[in-house]
Amino acid sequence: MSFTSLTPRRFCSEPVGDKLVYELPGIGPVLGGRLQNKGIIRAQDVLGRFLVLNKDEWKFKNWLRDSCGANAKQQRDCYNCLREWTSNNL
Repeated sequence: MSFTSLTPRRFCSEPVGDKLVYELPGIGPVLGGRLQNKGIIRAQDVLGRFLVLNKDEWKFKNWLRDSCGANAKQQRDCYNCLREWTSNNL
């Protein structure tokens, strides 16, 4: 998959490391703040949830919606980025 936006391309080309949750594509300061209020501080926390849910698109998108109120586009952007990142790095 090739991304046209710089944010997903940059995210997928680097290690997750200590990136904050709002650095994930589809997750900005508002959704990131909601996730941080629930103790999900780092992008690796969301990546961990993605892996625990066995990369299942439906489950992950529902989790993201229920956790922070992400809309369909935000869910899709985050899911696609994490799918790409895992295919490149795991």
